[in-house]
Amino acid sequence: MNAIFNGRREDARLVTGAGRYTSDWNQPGQLHAVFLRADRAHAKILAIDITTAKAAPGVAAVLIAADMVAANATRGHAHVPFKGRGEVIKAPDYPALAQDRVRFVGECVAIVVAETAHQAADAAELIVVDYEELPVVVDPAAALAPDAPQLHDSIPGNVSFDFDFGDEAATNAAFAQAAHVVRIEHESGRVVGNPMEPKAALAVWTGDELDFWSSSQGMSGLRDSLAGLISHPSAKIRAHAQDVGGAFGIRGGAYPEYAAIAVAARMLGTPVKWVASRSETFLSDYHGRAVQMVAEMALDSEGKFLAIRHSWAADIGAYPSAAGAVTNTMNASQMACGAYRVGAIYGRTKMAVCNTVPITAYRGAGRPDMAYIVERLVDAAARQTGIDRLELRRRNLIPSEAFPYKISTSIFPLSYDSADLAGLLAAAEADADWAGFEARRAEAASRGMLRGIGCALFIEPAGGVAPSDEVAITFEDDGAILIHEVAVASGQGHETVFPEIVAAKLQIDPMRVTLRAGNATSPALKGAGAFGSRSLMSMGSVSITAAEMVLEKGLALASEALEAAPADIVYEGGEFRIAGTDRVIGLVELARRFPGKLDSTAELPAPKCFPSGAHVAEVEIDPATGNTELVRYTSIDDCGTVFNLTLVEGQIWGGLLQGLGQVFGEICSYDSDGQMLNGSFMDYTMPRVDLVKNVSIRMMPVPSPTNRMGVKGVGEAGTVGSLPAAMNAILDALRPAGVTHLDMPATAQKIWAALQK
Repeated sequence: MNAIFNGRREDARLVTGAGRYTSDWNQPGQLHAVFLRADRAHAKILAIDITTAKAAPGVAAVLIAADMVAANATRGHAHVPFKGRGEVIKAPDYPALAQDRVRFVGECVAIVVAETAHQAADAAELIVVDYEELPVVVDPAAALAPDAPQLHDSIPGNVSFDFDFGDEAATNAAFAQAAHVVRIEHESGRVVGNPMEPKAALAVWTGDELDFWSSSQGMSGLRDSLAGLISHPSAKIRAHAQDVGGAFGIRGGAYPEYAAIAVAARMLGTPVKWVASRSETFLSDYHGRAVQMVAEMALDSEGKFLAIRHSWAADIGAYPSAAGAVTNTMNASQMACGAYRVGAIYGRTKMAVCNTVPITAYRGAGRPDMAYIVERLVDAAARQTGIDRLELRRRNLIPSEAFPYKISTSIFPLSYDSADLAGLLAAAEADADWAGFEARRAEAASRGMLRGIGCALFIEPAGGVAPSDEVAITFEDDGAILIHEVAVASGQGHETVFPEIVAAKLQIDPMRVTLRAGNATSPALKGAGAFGSRSLMSMGSVSITAAEMVLEKGLALASEALEAAPADIVYEGGEFRIAGTDRVIGLVELARRFPGKLDSTAELPAPKCFPSGAHVAEVEIDPATGNTELVRYTSIDDCGTVFNLTLVEGQIWGGLLQGLGQVFGEICSYDSDGQMLNGSFMDYTMPRVDLVKNVSIRMMPVPSPTNRMGVKGVGEAGTVGSLPAAMNAILDALRPAGVTHLDMPATAQKIWAALQK
């Protein structure tokens, strides 16, 4: 299936302002909510005085933790489906409103509901909270120290999860006999997801049934997690969304605020709406990354990779989120060897609770961090051994004939399915004109500039998440054909792609097919949301199966309608025809004649696959200012069969911008008191379009054998490749000037300071 289509049918709606995000939904008689948030990172709540706030104009209610407890609305535990070093994760409840203690700046303390949002905001300022300050810890290494302040009585030593993988004894033995041992320490700093659309919610109760509007990557996940927060049956909750203004992993399950909104709406018997400010996005949306990494490599005298050892300290925030614990454990472990054959591997991650915003999956979810540290390690090994950087990679990469390649570090049986890593590396070398780089470096030096080039070779996991996925196809009375699935797009183009897939199988005009993703009126379906670069490989394959079921049912019904044996009927161009005659019946006509009989629901196990890529970045640094220009970027990617080239390239571009944003500026900074120092766009650096000026993107697909379409995930590849490629280039430029270590972000000030030393 190599058809290439251009354009997206959802674009006309979105670019003309006709999109409908959560804040665009309204209900008659709705009230508006505002949250009072903690202004300190760690403190006991001695008393809360809401008397004046309750009497303020327009106020309908002021609720605090006691009201949430009375409503049986408490945060469920983070679910990790595997044990760490002999024990499960320690994850205390994350209350909808803080109980007894606040643990990060931005944690919700009270909710005010009023006739207008302005009235609610004014009343929230009248709430008086008496705090007793407690010691603060914002760094995972400090949180793991023996004398660190304890955040939760149920988490001794602040270690929420202690996880390891691989073979420690074999790894230690390999290091003992190594000719070369390389060790590096680097950090992947905390970043803010900052989707275009801030968090928002609208709750409406009808009896004991809740209708809930909020942006999410998967409405079934939102519904089920919200059910857990408010102790209410999932079957009694209908989750709604149409357009989602960005997600990147942080729009997964329900946030604590959603529980408070639902409780307030039920107590008051009226719809309640809340739209967060951008400041609340910074202070309460789950963050990403936040991991300190140590990596070691053992090599023999010929440069063969004998072993790799990882040691990570991860800041998981004040409360472990459901996805946050998986991100830097299972996901990262599946990439611990990089794209290379390594004799032995061992890794250990300690996840520490800190007085910071909770961490969750963020574009790549542990994959960019592991790719970053492994590729930085390979460059360090090349320098120590004197072997050329590309040659060292060629000697150790997994050859095509070795696929499927069993992963020894995975906690579940798993194999890399397919790749041509040597071909990717050769293509990147050629497209980036690696051979001509030294001449370009010399030319830059003649102008007083520092020029560097860096590469990254990677293979990453994609897909899985749910045991299986379902897709339903239904026929409307007016002839419309609807596709139903649970994954909700946040820019990926699902409304274009899935109708194309089904229409191709049914041999009809795609415009006759409409996607209904995560719609509350759709059939109840199994499956996960748009996470982990999984949507096309999973829901696309199931969509084809559902369409085949439609045709199989249609053949039997056409046999009845045309009074002919099924063997005598052919299907062409959307019609069933008795072969050799002009007697036909169209698919839509058949659906009208037999209402509901063509409706079909298909289910398939959720596939997993392993996209790969080779990226090359080239930079030029002005040593007088530290200013860095990304002068060239080459991206060669294997995302399996390419169904829609426009959308695939768009995903690569988006991933590149988010990865390069982290390389060149993005980081969330806390002071020692736990106050976020850059919680607005005035202070937080976001990537701009002028960051990327000369980018080449090329596909080298190797179809995946794990799904019907042969596709592989592409949503995170740009981020996975850009972190190591760009930072390797920056260090390559700085090394001749004596700089041998630099952590992200590589800001002008940081580079200038390093050069001065």
